[in-house]
Amino acid sequence: MKFNLFCFHFAGGSKYSYNSYAAAAPAGLNIVPVELPGRGARSMEQPLSDIWLMVDDIFSQIRHSLHTPYAIYGHSLGSLLSYLVTIRIRQEGLNNPVHLFVSGRGGPSIPRKHPPTSELPRPAFISKLKELGGFPDDLLNDDNVMNFFEPILRSDFRGVETYQYAGPAMLDLPITVMIGKEEKVSYEDACEWKKETSNDVQIKVFPGKHFFIFNYPREIVHIISSTLGLS
Repeated sequence: MKFNLFCFHFAGGSKYSYNSYAAAAPAGLNIVPVELPGRGARSMEQPLSDIWLMVDDIFSQIRHSLHTPYAIYGHSLGSLLSYLVTIRIRQEGLNNPVHLFVSGRGGPSIPRKHPPTSELPRPAFISKLKELGGFPDDLLNDDNVMNFFEPILRSDFRGVETYQYAGPAMLDLPITVMIGKEEKVSYEDACEWKKETSNDVQIKVFPGKHFFIFNYPREIVHIISSTLGLS
């Protein structure tokens, strides 16, 4: 059997964020990166700062491709979007994903533990990005680069920060959660995904911080493909 894997990017990411996943994918796993406005091939569009507008945008991109077997993966912001888009798909009565893969985020029910990042002044904002990792210092210290990426990042963060949890979705599908051992998402946070499904939840812990995904693309793809019965 063949599967499409729709991949939703993290804050500041683009469809190119998952090139390493595509390179590691076995036969039968088609990596389909999905891109929000404001970056990559959509750089001329206005970034979205409302999570529900992001959900609408992604849903409109994939809704006509859900007739074949598929799964959804997202990291950080992409994890929340994976969850909300899956709810939208169910509400529309369309073919559900066979599996939900999320990384870099605890369950949607967990209240925010930290002050909003999106409204920080630039020096504090950049410090926060350095703390998260995954953003090269030479880019963060380049004013011309930041003049382009900062509005995108702030919009993405604002979408997450203004999200209001509406109660357990009770999705009837398995979920695999992947986190970094040294990031601020704890194992207990990851366990909160169990509230969202009546099916199995598996938790995988990798070495590293929030952007551990950059160091383990082959391992992550292997988890996904083996879970789907492809390797």
